[in-house]
Amino acid sequence: MKRLTLIISIIFIFLGVAAQKFDNLAKKPPMGWNSWNKYGCNVSETLIMGMADAMVSSGMKDAGYEYVVIDDCWQVSRDENGEIVVDKDRFPHGMKYLADYIHSKGLKFGIYSCAGTLTCAGRPAGRGHEFQDALTYARWGVDYLKYDWCNTGTQEPKSSYTTMRDGLYAAHRPIVFSICEWGSNKPWEWAGAVGHLWRTTGDISDSWNSMINIFSLQKDLARYAGPGHWNDPDMLEVGNGGMTTEEYKTHFSLWCILASPLMAGNDIQNMSPETKLILLNREIIALDQDSLGRQGVCWRDNGGYQIWMKTLANNEKAICLLNSSDERKSVLVDFALLAQAKSVRWGISTPLKLENYTVRDLWEHKDLVLKESSMYIDLLPHSVKVYRFLKK
Repeated sequence: MKRLTLIISIIFIFLGVAAQKFDNLAKKPPMGWNSWNKYGCNVSETLIMGMADAMVSSGMKDAGYEYVVIDDCWQVSRDENGEIVVDKDRFPHGMKYLADYIHSKGLKFGIYSCAGTLTCAGRPAGRGHEFQDALTYARWGVDYLKYDWCNTGTQEPKSSYTTMRDGLYAAHRPIVFSICEWGSNKPWEWAGAVGHLWRTTGDISDSWNSMINIFSLQKDLARYAGPGHWNDPDMLEVGNGGMTTEEYKTHFSLWCILASPLMAGNDIQNMSPETKLILLNREIIALDQDSLGRQGVCWRDNGGYQIWMKTLANNEKAICLLNSSDERKSVLVDFALLAQAKSVRWGISTPLKLENYTVRDLWEHKDLVLKESSMYIDLLPHSVKVYRFLKK
């Protein structure tokens, strides 16, 4: 089978199709839903179709979410020709049928595999079958591929992911390539030429400590992100029950300040009103999806209190006040100073004059009334305040 895969690869390269690039994909951080955080291996055709329906009916599609991604455990074996075999009990109509259904909703279809010999759940993975699998995914109508890093032995990550990338190029279907290498080999330094987004850390779990620790590891990575190439601190846990509503608001806000991919991981068929308000906050989402594509940076770090800034298009700016401590804080915020703040090193925009801007509270959905440039802001434990300087 490896010989057949090699022959297929040589034929594609000889024909020159591997030179095709998908540079116009993921110009903004991808948004969608992934099955793993909530369902693990308990995936099925019925579940995925239901989630596609819910993405439309809940308003998520209208808010920008578009990818419906099946994670691990959809595959069970390979046939005598090396073709990947779908679990027919869970997906009786096959993946092409499912992709067509998702596309009929105006959404896009994503799937999962792994660079090693087996996936993280022990299912058949992609090593030695990269070009063959890419053709299969293209035939099914896949739009997004998450590619993990389990059971890789002595494989070198850049070359392993590049082989899969070349297979996707050769298959002639534009597919967003999500590199899930866990940040072990500094993918931000090489993955921009290989994929569209890359994991920067290990897996997130549904807890405050996991989320905030992952966030803290993003501080020095802003210069690697931009349209078509994004740092990925992992999927969202919003709505899965392990954090408070306030912590989930913080989680979502921080991911948007980072210009992170926004892949919901909850049961979107049965969302609480609080979860829905978080995931559908279009003013916060607009920061993530800003056309300039700048990742936010930490402008001031006082331990449990940080100020993050994100440069936006149209010479605007977002500010996030983060109280990561366990204590309530009252902080004096000088909005004129924040408007003027700049840094070439951090990519923060040119100084702004506060009198030319309205300061908008993006969670309260109202403009601040500033009698003076400074005011005290109350921050609950594990909470944020997010403001946008909007041109008048």
